[in-house]
Amino acid sequence: MGLPKDSGLELHSKWPKGKLNLITDVPGVKVANVTIQDGKEVNTGVTAILPHTGDIFHDKVMAGVSVINGFGKSLGLVQIDELGTIETPIVMTNTLSVGTAAEALTRYMLVRNDDIGVKTGTVNCVVTECNDGRLNDIRGLHVKAEHVNEALAKAEKDGEVFEEGAVGGGTGMCCLGLKGGIGSSSRVVAIDGKDYTVGAIVMSNFGGSGNLVIGGDHIGKRIKERMAAEDKKDLGSIIMIIATDAPISDRQLRRVAKRATVSLGRCGSYLGNGSGDIAVAFSTGNRVPHYTEGSFIDMKMMDDEKLDVIFESAVEAVEESVISSLYHAKTTKGVRGNIYYGLREFL
Repeated sequence: MGLPKDSGLELHSKWPKGKLNLITDVPGVKVANVTIQDGKEVNTGVTAILPHTGDIFHDKVMAGVSVINGFGKSLGLVQIDELGTIETPIVMTNTLSVGTAAEALTRYMLVRNDDIGVKTGTVNCVVTECNDGRLNDIRGLHVKAEHVNEALAKAEKDGEVFEEGAVGGGTGMCCLGLKGGIGSSSRVVAIDGKDYTVGAIVMSNFGGSGNLVIGGDHIGKRIKERMAAEDKKDLGSIIMIIATDAPISDRQLRRVAKRATVSLGRCGSYLGNGSGDIAVAFSTGNRVPHYTEGSFIDMKMMDDEKLDVIFESAVEAVEESVISSLYHAKTTKGVRGNIYYGLREFL
């Protein structure tokens, strides 16, 4: 997955790609999509990400978040920033379906954890969003609880390999004047004689037409000329999820999340006023138990002086994920007759 070798597109890659070139190369991470389309005006869906396949509420992963541009309505980011952990799956969907997804995810967690709200506090569900209203009848609220449940169940059962492009939460997304969607990639880095994986998945919906850059090539300018497209503002949003099995702290994960800004710049974004650009990074290599007998928890972290390898590989993985989302996305016609073309139409 990611960008196939025969795509004709080249990105600078210092670090080798993982086996699948997907975020699921990080051990334990699972992903699944549920796509909702009617062939006319409905183009939306749900993407579910499991940070690990165990009991995520009682065995949390360390995490950090970077709100690069806060034009967004995602749920659960405040507590990630405060406590530095994720305790539920992550759901990606459209803006007006955040409430539906949050209730479904809450019920999913309550079924699996009878102590929530009784013996302990409540739960911080993480739901992220982008506005797919350019291709989807977003006012129709077509995402239902059953779609969220289906995505979560698919991720649990068979979430190692998943589709990219106009699928799941990315079904109706548009990016840099083209059809956007779900994209993923991974890198393998050697640290102290051991291999670790850094993976990313994005829901791309940002950027102005004509601005696309791939591997330093301003291809968007030529595409715009072929399409005779009008200038369009940098609108939309992007959600970027970065995962690693390297044991790093929540503070360091916030620093990793910030580096996703570099990836967006490489692809041609200038973080426009109306674009909600949010990155979340988590580590499966550091777990935080919900209940402890003592007062202290042993954790590992990297020497900050050695952290550049994680920064650089994360930048590469996010950049390729964005381009992969465009490459795999098929041309889509949607609400009000709008059409957004897939990148492969121009290669």
